[in-house]
Amino acid sequence: MRILFMGTPDFAVPCLQSLLDAGHEVCAVFTQPDKPKGRGYAMTPPPVKVLALAHNLPVYQPTTLRTQEAAQQIREMQPACIVVVAYGKILPKEILEIPPYGCINVHASLLPKYRGAAPIQWSVLNGDAETGVTTMYMAEGLDTGDMLLKARTAIGPEETAGELHDRLAKMGAELIVETLRAVAEGTIQRTPQGDAETCYASMLTKELGKIDWNRPARELHNLVRGLSPWPVAETVYRQKRLKVHRATVVPGFGGAPGEVARRKDRFVVACGDNTALELEIVQYEGGKRMGGKEFLCGHRLDQGAVLGEAKE
Repeated sequence: MRILFMGTPDFAVPCLQSLLDAGHEVCAVFTQPDKPKGRGYAMTPPPVKVLALAHNLPVYQPTTLRTQEAAQQIREMQPACIVVVAYGKILPKEILEIPPYGCINVHASLLPKYRGAAPIQWSVLNGDAETGVTTMYMAEGLDTGDMLLKARTAIGPEETAGELHDRLAKMGAELIVETLRAVAEGTIQRTPQGDAETCYASMLTKELGKIDWNRPARELHNLVRGLSPWPVAETVYRQKRLKVHRATVVPGFGGAPGEVARRKDRFVVACGDNTALELEIVQYEGGKRMGGKEFLCGHRLDQGAVLGEAKE
């Protein structure tokens, strides 16, 4: 099938590769413009662009699709289908109506749950036991189109959003090939979404990562997992930020929320409801990542010290 691919971040890369491996004709790739990155703010191409250029595919990076020029350009490409994976732009109705086989999106949740920008992270933040990937026909609303195929997977009890992201990206790559096969054969089934069953997965913010030690350890454990690798959960010790990259729930010890207990060099912190969290991998402001034991050895953090003081 002649495919126009639209995608931008790492999540979309396996999908593009799977289309090429399956023998589809990818006539062009649309992706977001290059952005400055790193300390030197060097202009950096999106991961999808890097893969597309490696396969000598035409790459387009318009700042908007809401122009007659963009629509006409796509019409001239004559795609049978447009495949969209985390592109980052809303497709206007005029473009949605161009390909005869429609516009198909790969979304990293079991729709209709978690429409929006951060479905993977919110499934972990909310402590869900299961998630997956859904392919759907695109409509004018945000992730509101008819569902096509789904692939389900359990979320590991210690799995981070970053780890889950990588697994779902591979699942999405397999699902889009299966979906296009069914579309071409005329066997695909459309299932409308129920709006009453959905919730919105809003974009992540750094403010979301501030740890409130009054919350139960299980909730904070999900916070740490859900915000890894970005924006990362954090607390404060001696007026400096302490990022928490990995943690696990352990038995409580009756301390006040935020109080530290040294348990055989394990970095344990009291949480709400008489629960506790062991901080396994942390990063002090201005420093590198290290294990909880290493942090305790290097900072002489005494039994009974309290985390979470307001940072001036």
